[in-house]
Amino acid sequence: MGGTARPPRRESVPVGTQPAVRRRPVVAALMLGMALAALDGTIVSTAVPQIVGDLGGFSVFSWLFAGYLLAVTVSLPVYGKLSDTFGRKPVLVCGITLFLTGSLLCAGAWNMASLIAFRVVQGLGGGAIQGTVQTIAADLYPLKERPKIQARLSTVWAVSAVAGPAVGGLLATYADWRWIFLLNLPVGAVAVWLIARHLREPLRVRDRKPRVDWAGALAVFACGGLLLTAFVQGGVAWPWLSAPSLALLGGSALCAAATVGIERRAAEPIIPGWVWKRRTISAVNLALAALGLLMVAPTVFLPTYAQAVLGLGPTAAGFVLSVMTLSWPLSAALSSHVYERIGFRQSALIGIGLATVILLAFPLLPYPGAPWQPALIMLLLGAALGLFQLPLIVGVQATVGWAERGTATASVLFCRQVGQSVGAALFGAVANATLAARLTGAPESIRPGLPDDLDSVSHALEHPGSLSTEAADYLRRAVDTAVDHVYVGAAAAAALAFLVLLVLAPRRFPVLPEGEAD
Repeated sequence: MGGTARPPRRESVPVGTQPAVRRRPVVAALMLGMALAALDGTIVSTAVPQIVGDLGGFSVFSWLFAGYLLAVTVSLPVYGKLSDTFGRKPVLVCGITLFLTGSLLCAGAWNMASLIAFRVVQGLGGGAIQGTVQTIAADLYPLKERPKIQARLSTVWAVSAVAGPAVGGLLATYADWRWIFLLNLPVGAVAVWLIARHLREPLRVRDRKPRVDWAGALAVFACGGLLLTAFVQGGVAWPWLSAPSLALLGGSALCAAATVGIERRAAEPIIPGWVWKRRTISAVNLALAALGLLMVAPTVFLPTYAQAVLGLGPTAAGFVLSVMTLSWPLSAALSSHVYERIGFRQSALIGIGLATVILLAFPLLPYPGAPWQPALIMLLLGAALGLFQLPLIVGVQATVGWAERGTATASVLFCRQVGQSVGAALFGAVANATLAARLTGAPESIRPGLPDDLDSVSHALEHPGSLSTEAADYLRRAVDTAVDHVYVGAAAAAALAFLVLLVLAPRRFPVLPEGEAD
């Protein structure tokens, strides 16, 4: 009785790769799930005028995107650990369900505050989708075949970048902006059905009951939320050296210290120490944080450049940016031919080295130039970054077993998201400082016709008829200079990523044999 040994605990934990016959419906589900997250930003952004016109709240509408981004970012590490503990399937199904619940609530929002709150709910589901889809993709395919599924997922982002604004504009113009959120429901329902029916997770023996570090999860949420709020709102809603910024940054520092203490004592921490102790993962985390930083230049500032400097409309300006999403998945799909020959680190070094040179070429463009010139740069940049990002993600996933893959994948995606938030704040400050200096140093002859402050610049660019010819040209040149400075900063971030990989990353990633990786 008392001396009888208890049998080991059995529970459903995935191991190995999915049989080829079941891959297609699962891959279709992954692509549908990723489409929910990929379409979200592009499709909502085009309907902002209609949303604000219906609900009001123009002064806070930016939180429609900031709230979603915050929720996605801070939830990524939590979902990564949960998928390693309980399996990918329940986490992804719950994540899509939460996203759809948020979508349904958004469609019924009665004012801007409620819509922002429901967007946060969507973001909590989006964090599960982004991290878990990437993890399942690595579970499904052996190392040599992973570029195929990654290229398909990248294609989803490319198609979304082109189709999202068009679909959002059509729905907002000819139907109602609420349909933008209702459209998610059938897509997500099909994805959940395919995952529930076709994703099979083999049984594996566990010696003890899994424990969830809920204290660590709450600490990660608090730390990430305070830090990202400081970066998103600093310099926009309040000055950087104001009391709100300092309070948020100080609070995030205290939460970070508390998180470290909690995670050190936890039996199964949300962010385990090995994420930063292993050279390969820590180097890739830092390199992808730099990628998030540099991506702010094309995604945020290029459309402004295309409209203000080149004089393009919103649709044509979007096309200049979207060409990058055409070359990125193609380069990612072909990257396996490179890293199989020379290794993950060398492939990524070539990609980010080329990206540094390409970003430095942007300030050399003539003023005002032709639209094909920045479009060509974006085409080349997409090809370079496809060769950089995919080998690093696949390489990290190949260095860990199944029980650590979700956490490792979530860590690199988390760092990329944080880098993007920091980049938006940093490069926004660079652009604002450049514009302010140009406005202050304008010749006396045209100064009376120029905007008095930075908040009036966008209005002046949208209504150039209110400016004299000389003042309008001076303002366009100021915007051109500001964007040039941002691209120089992006090139510095790319050079930093190159240096991180060169110094910190091992020459050869410690790839596990396929049997051990499962």
